[in-house]
Amino acid sequence: MLYITGSVSIPVDEIEIHAIRAQGAGGQHVNKVASAIHLRFDIGASSLPDVCKQRLLAWQDQRISSEGILMIKAQQFRSQQMNRSDALVRLQTLIRAAMATVRTRRPTCKTQASVARRLARKKRRSETKSLRKKVRD
Repeated sequence: MLYITGSVSIPVDEIEIHAIRAQGAGGQHVNKVASAIHLRFDIGASSLPDVCKQRLLAWQDQRISSEGILMIKAQQFRSQQMNRSDALVRLQTLIRAAMATVRTRRPTCKTQASVARRLARKKRRSETKSLRKKVRD
């Protein structure tokens, strides 16, 4: 199980993980070792709550295909096991971000003191600038 929050978790059988060869320069055994991880997660067929599924599918993210499959490629580390855990952590944080609710902003009024301070600053600035002008008779 991949635990997202205290009440939401994903069974491991819903996540496809394949080892592939990593890109970039390498040393010895570069063409022999498959250390990068390609993670695929079908959002529509998952056991996530419907609200989370809708939010994930609504995102304009290049990692989510038009069929609703989330693809993560992890190749930062040289070890396959570390890349696997990195991919799972990235999936976990992505789903947590989709589950977080954005609080709506409640408009507030300006206080009388803040308005008075702003006007006092404007008056001081105006007086300073007026003293810089040439004196006319």
